Amino acid sequence: MQISKNIRTVNVIRYVTPLREGGSLPAIAEADDGFLYVLKFKGAGQGPKALISELIGGEIARVIGLKVPEIVFANLDEAFGRTEPDEEIQDLLKASTGLNLALHYLSGAITFDPTVTIIPPKLASMIVWLDCLLMNVDRTARNTNMLTWNKELWLIDHGAALYFHHSWHNWEEQAKKPFLQVKDHVLLQYATQLDFVDSEIRRLLTPEVLNHIVALIPNAWLDDEDIFSSKEEHKKAYYQFLLTRITNSAIFIKEAQYAASFI
Repeated sequence: MQISKNIRTVNVIRYVTPLREGGSLPAIAEADDGFLYVLKFKGAGQGPKALISELIGGEIARVIGLKVPEIVFANLDEAFGRTEPDEEIQDLLKASTGLNLALHYLSGAITFDPTVTIIPPKLASMIVWLDCLLMNVDRTARNTNMLTWNKELWLIDHGAALYFHHSWHNWEEQAKKPFLQVKDHVLLQYATQLDFVDSEIRRLLTPEVLNHIVALIPNAWLDDEDIFSSKEEHKKAYYQFLLTRITNSAIFIKEAQYAASFI
């Protein structure tokens, strides 16, 4: 189990190129530590909520033993928006001044192709379990959001996960619901060890671990939600959602096994 005690903060010094295959226009950027990163912008369509999903999803994946590029906080200076000739990108940079999120760029990585590479049942089961927990709708054959790098499988892009937080008003109910979209998961047919990995993962995702991960969320990313009296209460709701969902994991496992029976 690997827990990020703290998330490093870097300063973006060079905007390299946009990654136009992403709907939110992520970009490759260079930071002041000399590394390249895939930069996710808080000013993009889904706003800071996508960054929160990326942070929580990536760090939970890391804790349970899955490979995820290092996640960092990335400061973006307001000067970046002044020199960019593309108006769409210029607006995005201006809206994203301050703290954003970035993942270490895996140079030379190739997109995972399920028709070429067969994933072992345990690994497939861990990934399906994770995506059921996170309600991640974006791990399909059309868009796997997995890379092969150094002959290993790496998970990327959890920004579409935790979609319940775009409307908090029934989040307690959402925490106990099955994940119906699991039927479209690219690895579902290989995930034959869900019951086995369930007990293993639940031992790792303790309340203390969940609380630590949720505490990493920067206050600046927490929108003013009417149902929460403070940012701490807002964070506590993320913690309680995850804890409730893990406690009731049998619900989403049963749904995944049911969906797999039709493959």
